Amino acid sequence: MSSTESPSVTAASVLPKVASVRVGEGERLRSVGLPGVTLSVRSRRPAREALPPALYVHGLGGSSQNWSTLMRELDGVVASEALDLPGFGDSPPPDDGNYSVTGHARAVIRYLDAAERGPVHLFGNSLGGAVATRVSAVRPDLVRTLTLVSPALPELRVQRTAMPTALLGVPGVAGLFTRLTKEWTAEQRVRGVLGLCYGDPGRVTSEAFQQAVEELERRLQLPYFWDAMARSARGVVNAYTLGGQHGLWRQAERVLAPTLLIYGGRDQLVGYRMARKAARSFPDSRLLSLPEAGHVAMMEYPELVAGAFQELLAEKGEFGGAGESGTVGATRIAKAAAPSAGSDTTAGSDTTAGSDTSAGSDTTAGGDVAATGAGS
Repeated sequence: MSSTESPSVTAASVLPKVASVRVGEGERLRSVGLPGVTLSVRSRRPAREALPPALYVHGLGGSSQNWSTLMRELDGVVASEALDLPGFGDSPPPDDGNYSVTGHARAVIRYLDAAERGPVHLFGNSLGGAVATRVSAVRPDLVRTLTLVSPALPELRVQRTAMPTALLGVPGVAGLFTRLTKEWTAEQRVRGVLGLCYGDPGRVTSEAFQQAVEELERRLQLPYFWDAMARSARGVVNAYTLGGQHGLWRQAERVLAPTLLIYGGRDQLVGYRMARKAARSFPDSRLLSLPEAGHVAMMEYPELVAGAFQELLAEKGEFGGAGESGTVGATRIAKAAAPSAGSDTTAGSDTTAGSDTSAGSDTTAGGDVAATGAGS
């Protein structure tokens, strides 16, 4: 079954009354109607006039809330917006039921074209990283820089811990899993997700944990929740099998924008070893390795991610120096010259970052709360 088939639940019938989505201090949430899709967009009021625009794209099972902490870290650096992909967060399903990577990329492009904000500093995590890669390859005019946190790019040897996420895309598996786990509480599901997505789940505060539980309880009331999850997971698997000019690695080679690659040493969903291939594939890339981080470094180590991004801007002459976070000096961003194909050097040797940094003291768990534990 293709991820582009019509959804089993149409958008017109899937708008039940559920609890409101949480909006953090200094944030605004609005709904944007576009041809074939309606997107929920989270933004922060710019700290000053004329800041360059940035757009953030979350991963499978996530939402725009995944970027709230990083957006706050980058106040005064960029004008931040994060969108909920169709069927996730507060965005309803797409009219055509297309949850493929291309379908999600099309939604991002439609928003950027309509908003006339481009070119933007584009960020993507996991599935959002694959989406952002495709957007950057096919519409280079919309992308100023590209920052990818554990991007979901094809792997020949998928980690065993990532297999449940891939299996979610098999027709019928989502329904089976729902039946088998119907007795699980939201708290149990969230703990499973945090264990899968964080290098150290202990960094999540009790307040953030409770917010994640409340968000999951809200999402489970949406009749299209599992459909969006399963079809998006299938879309990732399908994207992994594409070859030729539509293959994600081939598209990575076409990206013109300066690219920051961020990989976590404790990532259970995207292989740490893939950092080397990514460094070879993106023409103008830099690599930040965080040995203690998991799959969502922007949530677990937001200060280090923000500092790395600011270094990229400084290198390109778009930023005058270290930002208010004061973390630029805590990391060293390596220009990602392609390692030799036979090298066994780990990504961690390219860049160092202090693992004892207290960047996670304000970490939130807000959006990455797929009930399956999927956060790719």
